[in-house]
Amino acid sequence: MTTRAGFVALIGEPNAGKSTLTNRMVGAKVSIVTHKVQTTRARIRGVAIEGDSQIVFVDTPGLFKPRRRLDRAMVAAAWGGAADADVVVLLVEAHRGVTDGVERILEELDTVAHGRKVALAINKIDRVKSEVLLALTKDLNERFNFAETFLISAEKGHGCDDLKRWLAGEIPEGPWLYPEDQIADLPLRMIAAEMTREKLTLRLHQELPYQLTVETEHWEERKDGSARIDQMIYVMRDGHKGIVLGNKGETIKAISKAAREELEEFLGRRVHLFVKVKVREKWLEEKERYSEMGLDFRDGNA
Repeated sequence: MTTRAGFVALIGEPNAGKSTLTNRMVGAKVSIVTHKVQTTRARIRGVAIEGDSQIVFVDTPGLFKPRRRLDRAMVAAAWGGAADADVVVLLVEAHRGVTDGVERILEELDTVAHGRKVALAINKIDRVKSEVLLALTKDLNERFNFAETFLISAEKGHGCDDLKRWLAGEIPEGPWLYPEDQIADLPLRMIAAEMTREKLTLRLHQELPYQLTVETEHWEERKDGSARIDQMIYVMRDGHKGIVLGNKGETIKAISKAAREELEEFLGRRVHLFVKVKVREKWLEEKERYSEMGLDFRDGNA
């Protein structure tokens, strides 16, 4: 039996559907999915099996014009993920077409591709008419020499099996890189932090989009099979702390409950989750915070 294994980088603008596609391919929730842009900070890898092939998805942060240190580190991580992969998949939103951001990515792709295959996946195809799709497909293929083009809906699953089968045949021959039952190489502590951060993002909407981070400070395995998890939410101002806590602590309680329930479902056992909030005005400039997110602090230098 000939086995295959390799890395596939999903790149695209923020909110293009990279996390949703990763989760669809893997069949489990390994990547944070919200309606907010730039929610994926680290290169999350999800492992999918297709026949005798093991596909390791590198779900990169969305590519956008960086302004702050954190932005620069995220963009560097995204291009780093593409440069390290065996195959690259560019996701473009059907209803948004060729934006300035997509044009910038296409310009950079030539440098990053270095002879490796790049596929185009036009996502959210259910939002546009077929003639719009055809015109967009033609336009993008004229701008870059894509190996294949797939019309998909990551949310609904349309076209995803075809993409997965194609990727399975394109990655190199070789032994599998991960045990069969391992869906992600992110440490559980980071997955737990991402789940809580997702709940914060969903609950707080526009109030505190990127000015907070979550860290899992302590993880204790208990004799009864449950886990005690202590997390810290870092915010930049006292006012932000008040927003996260909510009236009489109602917001933090609701967020903790939602995160705990999802963690219990993910781990398949009881979880005792304790979440606190701390003001750290300069957390965006602290090296340790970047290490926790799996980003390189040096990449944030201008």
